[in-house]
Amino acid sequence: MTTADARTHGQSTDASKPTLADRELRRALRRLYPSSSETVSAPEDDSGADEARIARVAWSRILEPGDGTAGALIAAVGASTALKLLLAGASPEQVARAWTEADPHAAPQNRSLHAALERWKPRLDRNATLADLERAAQAGLQPVFPGDGTWPEQLHDLGPHAPVMLWVRGDPRALGLHSLAIVGARAATPYGTHTTAELTSGVCVAGASIVSGAAYGIDAAAHRAALAAGAPTVAVLAGGAERPYPMGNSDLIDRIAEHGAVCSEVVPGTAPTRWRFLQRNRLVAALSAATLVTEAGIRSGSLNTAGHAAQLGRALGAVPGPITSAASAGCHRLIREYFASLVTSPSDACELVGLDLAVEVPGTQVNSRGSRNGPIDADSSPGGTAGEPQRSPIMHRRILDALPLRGARGLDAIVQLAGVAPRDAREALAELELLGLIEKRERPDSYEHQWAFCRAGRERRG
Repeated sequence: MTTADARTHGQSTDASKPTLADRELRRALRRLYPSSSETVSAPEDDSGADEARIARVAWSRILEPGDGTAGALIAAVGASTALKLLLAGASPEQVARAWTEADPHAAPQNRSLHAALERWKPRLDRNATLADLERAAQAGLQPVFPGDGTWPEQLHDLGPHAPVMLWVRGDPRALGLHSLAIVGARAATPYGTHTTAELTSGVCVAGASIVSGAAYGIDAAAHRAALAAGAPTVAVLAGGAERPYPMGNSDLIDRIAEHGAVCSEVVPGTAPTRWRFLQRNRLVAALSAATLVTEAGIRSGSLNTAGHAAQLGRALGAVPGPITSAASAGCHRLIREYFASLVTSPSDACELVGLDLAVEVPGTQVNSRGSRNGPIDADSSPGGTAGEPQRSPIMHRRILDALPLRGARGLDAIVQLAGVAPRDAREALAELELLGLIEKRERPDSYEHQWAFCRAGRERRG
């Protein structure tokens, strides 16, 4: 937990302020902590510790993954204080004042705070937070918080974009092992699948664990090879940790949970969306000492993971393929333009992850270019740090994810599902309407409007 969270321990709660750690919430939280466990550090027996954890559970529902404004605020004032400000309906000026008092070096801007508060408030729901804890208990999930013995310290490299907590199915200790992220195309070729299995087996025998996203294709091949080698493997999901996705890999995900860990930063029951997949990729990169792309097309989503690895200064490698194969065009670009290390054997993969050979991989070279160019851009600032504007394509993607493929949805529901401020949602809806991707519909029983996909928008999302 953060230093700011630690300051809340042992302090009495003013009865006039909103109470976070009430008896029912504390009971639900403690159900998830075994009385004696080697894998989870039991919470201290004081309300301050529970309150900080419950606040983080609430924030994991309120936020979309990677919200930099929330991350910076929580780091400055603590999760409990930040949530109390939200519960009390604090103005941007009041939040900024509390932020500056806690960290004089911080310079939050009221404009960004105003937008942040607008996108957070619709998801503030105590009963939903209680339901999240109950659902986690039923599914056998363990919440892991910063400061716990099983928290993966490497996630701190994400700074304000680090997750506020993780929901874990399996052994949380697997998250902190020395690991290699292996990612690539969903529509993998036999060459890509065979190469992935061979390289994975080599690094697992050398002592590394494997991190990936449990998707079809390369991800699944890496997980299966790790399991076959008897090595731990970690699957990072874009939806709830108890919600296997894709469904076709349900058995594989169950095996991963038995021999490693399945984790997510979003609350149980959350549906995966394209936006959450992109943000999930930053966790795959951050949990690992290096990232290896074994097969990827020129527009593959695995290049997004490579971009996050580059921005974090992690070692980055790519496997070449036939020059006539479009399935390897993304790997060739990583090698040619972004200085990814050429990996053609298990010994190369071991060198990449720092096993057996103490060779420095030029990950910083990738970072200096990859963070500024084309498809490798990680887009790692969805909520923005203080004062950082959101990018229009990102906002469009989140709004499109919030619309149903069939039927229509009103503004309030869109705001809540997308996790954006109403003003940002209205602007994005207007732009998408002008682009011919969505259409506005009148409700016969109300003055409110709803929005639905046009044919072009439905094809784009589907």
